[in-house]
Amino acid sequence: MESWSHDLKAAAESLPEWPGVYRFLDETGRVVYVGKAKNLKKRASSYFSGSHAPRVMAMLRQARKLEMTVTETENEALILEANLIKQFKPPYNVLLKDDKSHPYLHLNVEHPFPRLSLYRGQRREAGRFFGPYPSVHAVRDTLKWLQNVFPIRQCGNLQFSNRSRPCLQYQIKRCTGPCCGREAKEAYALRVEQLILFLEGRDKTIERDIKKAMWEASEALDFEAAARLRDRLHCLKQVQDRRRLNLSRELDLDVVVVLKQDGVAVVLFLFVRRGLLLGIRSFFPENVADVAVDEVMGSFMGQYYSNPFNRFEQGSGGGDTTWPPPEILVNVDLPDAAWLAGVLTRLRGSNVHFLRPMRGEKRVLLEMGEKNAGELLLRRIGTHNAQGRDLMQLARVLDMDQVPERIEAYDISHFQDAQPSGSLVVFTVDGFQKGAYRRFAIQDETLADDTARMAEVLSRRLLALKEGQGGEGGDIAQPWPDLILLDGGVGQLNAVLEIALELQVDGIVFCAIAKGPQRNAGRERLFLPGRDEAIILPHDSPVLMLLQKIRDEAHRFAVGFHRVRRKKEQRRSLLDDIPGIGLKKKRALLRQFGSVRAIQEAGTETLMTVQGISSELARRIEQHLKKGTD
Repeated sequence: MESWSHDLKAAAESLPEWPGVYRFLDETGRVVYVGKAKNLKKRASSYFSGSHAPRVMAMLRQARKLEMTVTETENEALILEANLIKQFKPPYNVLLKDDKSHPYLHLNVEHPFPRLSLYRGQRREAGRFFGPYPSVHAVRDTLKWLQNVFPIRQCGNLQFSNRSRPCLQYQIKRCTGPCCGREAKEAYALRVEQLILFLEGRDKTIERDIKKAMWEASEALDFEAAARLRDRLHCLKQVQDRRRLNLSRELDLDVVVVLKQDGVAVVLFLFVRRGLLLGIRSFFPENVADVAVDEVMGSFMGQYYSNPFNRFEQGSGGGDTTWPPPEILVNVDLPDAAWLAGVLTRLRGSNVHFLRPMRGEKRVLLEMGEKNAGELLLRRIGTHNAQGRDLMQLARVLDMDQVPERIEAYDISHFQDAQPSGSLVVFTVDGFQKGAYRRFAIQDETLADDTARMAEVLSRRLLALKEGQGGEGGDIAQPWPDLILLDGGVGQLNAVLEIALELQVDGIVFCAIAKGPQRNAGRERLFLPGRDEAIILPHDSPVLMLLQKIRDEAHRFAVGFHRVRRKKEQRRSLLDDIPGIGLKKKRALLRQFGSVRAIQEAGTETLMTVQGISSELARRIEQHLKKGTD
């Protein structure tokens, strides 16, 4: 018996024979799969003939509608497919998922005396970035070595502008003291330029310049300066040795390795520029359980290289001034390799080709990538299996019918009842799902305590789930939780149960976790609906440790949001309530007058001297501030 709709098959046969992207949708309108095609009609019709993998059959049983977008070229279809996968996150597509936020080196070149520092997160700040690095430890280790060769400041801008004498870094020769005028701007700029050249992989130029300066100092009988340059050259060679790959020539390439085991896949990138290993990045794609390794690689490569936010930072890729590199080494044969190479060739502006080397130094690079990827995969599988065992034990402790696939934990944070804030964190067998976290700003000041605030947060969340929303700022049709964990006691649990009963929510297990006497960790009590006595687990119980970890993450997230709100409130002034006064005009007024009191005492004519303040706005400011002090 056919497992798909005849209307779906008819829709596929009616598609044009042009390149483009097709989308399968379920009965709720959610996109369940996105695919690209050189010929839309042939590709979509192929789903309804012959045999397919269980994953494809499950998708067809769920699909109810077929949509398509025609593109001018096959290359545009590949880029559009990657963008749609990123937008809709279909459950039957391989999804690119970074295993962590990779750290970078950041150089704020806009400052007269640029600072070199560790940076983590989205690269939105001005300046140049170098990386990614495999870990924070690797960045700090690199910073330590670089300071011996290029003593660039690492202090913050505020500390830099307020120093009256050099700090300890200056005393130990790891900074030249530009904060106190110990080095001219021109000399510092030259050192920054050398640092950039080094991070771009052009260190032979620097080595030549240091040698030349060393011999010139020696000939001038300035032996102390020559000794310092000699030491810098020694440190430079040590750093070079740490990242040089001993290649016969200065290659520019990416090494991409994919490995899969027990339903878990890892994709590892090695970024090689001018023969130097300048960055490592790893990913754990989602929805890969029934997907072949070559299909994982093909789907992943399209998503990765078509997204400009994934580009290897040009600050660290000195061998190439364009991206992607001219050569990409892979450990599996790519489906549609020529198609993907054509897209990357257009992005780069010159030929890009894929290579699966079987011998030679490129094979050595590929084996190095496979070795690192294998270690990451084993670690991931071990963590996955351990968390799976803990979740099975949790289900037994809480007397659940099945192992929880999704746990949502909630917490409330405030300071003396000011800016109360709620948090939601999500935990699955794959760990914390930070993309599903939610924050709740509790505005109702009549809520007397944390019990009422917890009920307010859960009423908003459960109502959003009932209406098919993911919550505040969430995605449509987000999965329902199997277990809701509340940071609190019987009061919070009963208040939330009333909300669930009122909204007719069932199928979810509720549990409250309360701290023990003297708020000691390890003596927590678990409260469940319909049970008079609390469950107290041994202090070394894996289940208790799991619940503590989830509870603490909810607490951390709630406290962080509360601090943001409190800091924002502390910075508020009477100016914020005046229509027509934004952040820019507020800063201009405070910069000229110094305080709100001074602005209040200034007349209309004086206020109009500030750029952007009209006569009407000046009168409005005067009236509002006068009203605010009455």
